[in-house]
Amino acid sequence: MRKGFGGMPPNMNQLMKQAQKMQEKIAETQAQLDEKELEVSAGGGVVKVTITGKKEIKELTIDPAAVDPDDVEMLQDLLISAINEAVRQADEMVSKEMSKVMPAGMPGGLF
Repeated sequence: MRKGFGGMPPNMNQLMKQAQKMQEKIAETQAQLDEKELEVSAGGGVVKVTITGKKEIKELTIDPAAVDPDDVEMLQDLLISAINEAVRQADEMVSKEMSKVMPAGMPGGLF
């Protein structure tokens, strides 16, 4: 059998190079996603959440009209709703972008 670099078959060298390029592309895509931001709102826009691809909340805005001391539960529900939707959308964004760089057949739940 013909040997390639380091005693590996030539096909293995090619696979190693492809795997390294894929790892670099994945790291680059992940870094870009970490910087992307999504703005999500709840309650017709009275609560807004800005989240990154790393799922870090960057900003939380509450319209003063949503602050009713007699109905704190409504505000709490709006906050939970907005944050959960922001996390869901961030997950979806990361999954969509990572699927573009992952080879077909690779597990998609890695990110």
